[in-house]
Amino acid sequence: MGESAPPLCASLTLPLCLPLAHSSPATRLPTCPSPPPKHLCSLKDLHLFQASRPLTGPVFCAPSYGVYVYPNSFFRYEGEWKGGRKHGHGKLLFKDGSYYEGAFVDGEIMGEGRRHWAWSGDTFSGQFVLGEPQGYGVMEYKAGGCYEGEVSHGMREGHGFLVDRDGQVYQGSFHDNKRHGHGQVLFKNGDKYDGDWVRDQRQGHGVLRCADGSTYEGQWHSDVFSGLGSMAHCSGVTYYGLWINGHPAEQATRIVILGPEVMEVAQGSLFSVNVQLLQDHGEIAKSESGRVLQISAGVRYVQLSAYSEVSFFKVDRDNQETLIQTPFGFECIPYPVSSPAAGVPGPRAAKGGAEADMPLPRGDLELHLGALRGQEDTPGGLLARGHAPHCPRACRRVEQGCAEFTDVLLGPPPPGYHPFLFLDSLHKKAGSRSRGDLHPRGTPLTAQEPSGGSRPEGRVMEEPAAAAYPGEYVLTIRDVTTPPFLGRRLPPAFKHLRVVAKRAGQPPHVLEKGPEASSGWQVAHSCTPEPPAPW
Repeated sequence: MGESAPPLCASLTLPLCLPLAHSSPATRLPTCPSPPPKHLCSLKDLHLFQASRPLTGPVFCAPSYGVYVYPNSFFRYEGEWKGGRKHGHGKLLFKDGSYYEGAFVDGEIMGEGRRHWAWSGDTFSGQFVLGEPQGYGVMEYKAGGCYEGEVSHGMREGHGFLVDRDGQVYQGSFHDNKRHGHGQVLFKNGDKYDGDWVRDQRQGHGVLRCADGSTYEGQWHSDVFSGLGSMAHCSGVTYYGLWINGHPAEQATRIVILGPEVMEVAQGSLFSVNVQLLQDHGEIAKSESGRVLQISAGVRYVQLSAYSEVSFFKVDRDNQETLIQTPFGFECIPYPVSSPAAGVPGPRAAKGGAEADMPLPRGDLELHLGALRGQEDTPGGLLARGHAPHCPRACRRVEQGCAEFTDVLLGPPPPGYHPFLFLDSLHKKAGSRSRGDLHPRGTPLTAQEPSGGSRPEGRVMEEPAAAAYPGEYVLTIRDVTTPPFLGRRLPPAFKHLRVVAKRAGQPPHVLEKGPEASSGWQVAHSCTPEPPAPW
């Protein structure tokens, strides 16, 4: 019948199922036709056979291996055949550069294989069933990252390990290609989350451990704190209570200094200052503890003769300070104030009898002049990652919304502060002395004008003071929590303080813990700490 034809290449159009989220619904591979009759051994006979029936499958003479190209030339198969079907190992190539290489069973993509999509650049290696990724495999994304785990019908489903393009790592449950169920994630910034997920968002119960040492444990909704939860902030602040849209529902918003509108203390006496942290609606923020509050003071720059014999202080050039605006209508310059640390015996506890009324020596004073300079000065060494920071002497930590500064003392003016007495006051002092004793150490008093404009006429007082001069002062309580709790510090609170001359035999003055706040309205809440709520 003529000479035998060599083994032939056949053509085939084979649409392939696309895995994961890249593809349209899969189309099964068409069944390949049976090989041509054995008597068709010439090229002419083969062409007659192809013309007599539609070309739907490979035609070959070799029974085990073949290369098949469809008339439209979009698909090309190279691989093993069995019984007229693709069977064994093969490679199906697409004209756009996509391909599948792996196992075929009875004409279907089935078993271990590798699928590459040219249009996205993604590649899946793993198990296939009827052309779809099914079982276990690894997906590599061109944009960065990869997934290793269980898949079903081309989607991430079950347990897996996902690394995104930013290097964030998730390990846990998946459903419908999204993080769903219980899982753990390590974020790029070092934060770690372990808890529940719903459709790619943290929702339910979970624990967030931040890289800075802060920890939140509680309820989540739509990827933010929502519901009942507790936070231990790296600054030492703790909050236990309700959260709404990522924010504490009972968070402190302002500081209030208790007591009358104008406090009065005797010259050289110790006193106490009680502070509350209030919410927007006026309730004490008892859910919050650990904020660090610092006390500082200022003296009225130009005094009133009704309350003081000092007209003003002239400050040396090396100690020049910017005048501080106060809410009371006058300006101040910083003034030293001392308050022992909580748990440290104060001057009153260390001394007894009449000695408790004596002013402290200058060397025992803890000077805090920087807090009133318009700066958010924070004590050094306050932050210790993962531990409660140290609280300096002039600071107190808040407990359930309350704090108390005890044994507070306004000491003598610091070096470089030279008081100028009113002329009337100076004349009164001169009248009580002999003319030869008017000038201490034989130095005559001379009139001096302070820098910064005209001031009430007076004379410098050369005698060193043993305590703060009578007059008007301002106490300031600042939130110096470091780092700020949830990125925000509370605004400072001010209290008008008046130092009055101490009369002989007068006991030390201690400010009462009255409910009246600096604004004049009543705060009808107890500041007694309550036992912490169970977690």
